[in-house]
Amino acid sequence: QVQLVESGGGLVQPGGSLRLSCAASGSIFSINRMGWYRQAPGKERGLVATITSGGSTNYADSVKGRFTISRDNAKNTVYLQMNSLKPEDTAVYYCNGNVQLTTAPNEYLYWGQGTQVTVSS
Repeated sequence: QVQLVESGGGLVQPGGSLRLSCAASGSIFSINRMGWYRQAPGKERGLVATITSGGSTNYADSVKGRFTISRDNAKNTVYLQMNSLKPEDTAVYYCNGNVQLTTAPNEYLYWGQGTQVTVSS
């Protein structure tokens, strides 16, 4: 019923920048919180940043001052601007969203399929 599709990943040198996008589509009435998470090889998936529909944000300490999360509610899209990238930022990045469907009053959590970000010289 709902799909989240990430884009924008790739290979970048240390100190470089990337912008990730995640577009949600389907039977969407509204999306409350949207977020970005990442999973490096051999590690658990962890929070990168979240943003509410009103624009309140939360960041992991490791990315504060370097990453910026934003969203376009009209497009059901969330973005992650990543600057000053470090090798330790290498991971698969996933987006998610708390979605209220047009067909049901409850919220459901949906995840994207992930996009690889590799920071290496």
